[in-house]
Amino acid sequence: MKQALGAALVLAALAACRPAESLTLLFLDRSPAAALGGLSWAPQPDSSRLIGFDASLRPVKTFTSSELATPVAVAALSSHLLVSERTGEAVVFDTTGRVVREWEGPDPADLYATTGDHVATARSPYLVQFVPEPDTAPLLRVLDTLGRPVGRVGTVRVPVIQLLGQLANAGAVTGDRSGAIYFAPLVRDEIVKYDGTGALRWTATRELFAKETDPVLQASPAHAGTIAARYAIVSIAAVIGPDGRLYVLGASDSSGTRLRLDVLDTATGKIVLTRALGARQTAIAVSRDGVIVTLDADTLLAGLANRGVVRPPFEPPFALPDLHGDTLRLSAFHGKVTLVNFWASWCEPCREEFPHMAELYREFPRRDFDIAAISDDVDRGRMARFVTEFRPPFPILVGGGRMKAVYHYRGLPYSLLLDARGRIVQRIFGFGGSDEFAALRQTIANEIRKP
Repeated sequence: MKQALGAALVLAALAACRPAESLTLLFLDRSPAAALGGLSWAPQPDSSRLIGFDASLRPVKTFTSSELATPVAVAALSSHLLVSERTGEAVVFDTTGRVVREWEGPDPADLYATTGDHVATARSPYLVQFVPEPDTAPLLRVLDTLGRPVGRVGTVRVPVIQLLGQLANAGAVTGDRSGAIYFAPLVRDEIVKYDGTGALRWTATRELFAKETDPVLQASPAHAGTIAARYAIVSIAAVIGPDGRLYVLGASDSSGTRLRLDVLDTATGKIVLTRALGARQTAIAVSRDGVIVTLDADTLLAGLANRGVVRPPFEPPFALPDLHGDTLRLSAFHGKVTLVNFWASWCEPCREEFPHMAELYREFPRRDFDIAAISDDVDRGRMARFVTEFRPPFPILVGGGRMKAVYHYRGLPYSLLLDARGRIVQRIFGFGGSDEFAALRQTIANEIRKP
């Protein structure tokens, strides 16, 4: 009864707020959003895109890019959007989707936030590597807007099992215009504030555990013979709201399934509000005066289907030699659904992917479907040996090591499915196995059937 009443109150608040209140989206699923240009910008990792929501939380703008593989967080950087990739790179976009700059992070995987005129980095809670941390490493780093290190903040925690150092120091990070940085560790019940000089101002706890414990190694229950880590997920994402308060998305259970929202006063660190979230309350917004609205993210995103998504053209069109030295142009594939695949002989996932592509190529007639597999090998001999080993039935084009500079993809393999007019239907980052190809097969069949 209590839960049903809470859900009813949320719905009532939403109905009351939408016409009268201007709402800012804070979190979409487990990713922090950012307000810029009158819109709230949130990442959608599974679709490799950013979505702009208006003040009524309607999705009104979206864009994708070859530089957007799995975006996990967005922060406003002056008039631009600073996007954290799951793999740890930072990509800066303008609001039209044009790339302004990008950089590699200082850690195996980083999460980025903005603090006044600078960028703060933390070890990402979205992709944790099991690597030790030296006790000389800072907890957080400060970068300029070009991604260059300019400062160090805090002290790294060295756990008993040093191999888990990256995990022990990963967490959610955000900042405010004064230069203050707020950090909430993934696996510890604490939230800290550092001022613009790097001095610790306060530490807050939720009092979730009687005693804090470090992560420990244990045998993986799912995969015999492998080692995993046992730890409790505490903090997932953090954002400064339009009301100036700190909002921290966390969990009340070790698996991170029972989500909670804690709201803190940034001056004192006092937790002024805690809300338990239901299983479907995966989007959180707030008004300028602090009225919180929680929603089902799937319902929020349903508006995208109603708007329709404009398919961008594949650019620039290629004109590359095949294995016989003849030039093959993108225009030769016009009128067919086409999979453009970038690969290299040294790429292990590419080796796994090629047999799946060959099977896909044989399933559909050439009048309807084709594949252009572009090698980015610098070593022509290694490329030739790879082709001899796999004997692909589809065309192989020679990119000569220049393709990443042209198409700006994150890594290999990278594929784009084009419709019969040469527009991008889907981007595929990495190799997702037979399940991914089963879904791709259905998408191709759907595209072929379109008039």
